[in-house]
Amino acid sequence: MKTLDQLLRAASDPSQPLITYYDLVTGERVELSTTTTANWVAKTSNFLVDDLEVEPGTRIRVGLPSHWLTMVWILSAWNVGAALVDHDATIGVSGPELEADEPHRLAASLRPLGGRFVEAPTGFVDLGAEVPGHGDHFVALDPPSPDTLALDLDGTPRSQADVLASTPAVSERLVVTPGSLSRDADLIAGACLGGGSLVVVASATPEQIAAVAQQEGGVPA
Repeated sequence: MKTLDQLLRAASDPSQPLITYYDLVTGERVELSTTTTANWVAKTSNFLVDDLEVEPGTRIRVGLPSHWLTMVWILSAWNVGAALVDHDATIGVSGPELEADEPHRLAASLRPLGGRFVEAPTGFVDLGAEVPGHGDHFVALDPPSPDTLALDLDGTPRSQADVLASTPAVSERLVVTPGSLSRDADLIAGACLGGGSLVVVASATPEQIAAVAQQEGGVPA
């Protein structure tokens, strides 16, 4: 494997869970297999290329909390050769707080199942309304190369090859709490590389996290 767009295709059993997300305040639980994740990534990749003309080197700032949709956006950016950055972006992705000042402003409601906003967000593209209509398969006309920038976060630029070389493989079902985008990027890359999976638990006490880990057969990070 030389580039990050191959991560999902390398899965030995695509039917197994890859990302599970809990919010213990709302009671939400969403589980995505590798196949379902790949479907979301294909739709998002097609949206980025068809609607926003994204190409290798495009800089995207993802201002979402740790969430299953965040993992989809990390993989989608890498799939089209875009870089996840925290400055000098042309595309900004916001959650329901609608905070972005990039030329292209996108927003995710973070409602269950990637649903659209109840009312269209003024000044933003509603991802829940736009992404689902795109194709379930993506073929890159301009695929990324190993030296394509993948991350430029916290003052540390990393190419796709750098991420592959530095990310430890995750072979277990790892239970984690919300963290930084850089951490999330390493986790999802590691899970894909090692055949493991992630359980992201939001709004939880340590006792609740331990209970989720036992229920899911996971290992707390």
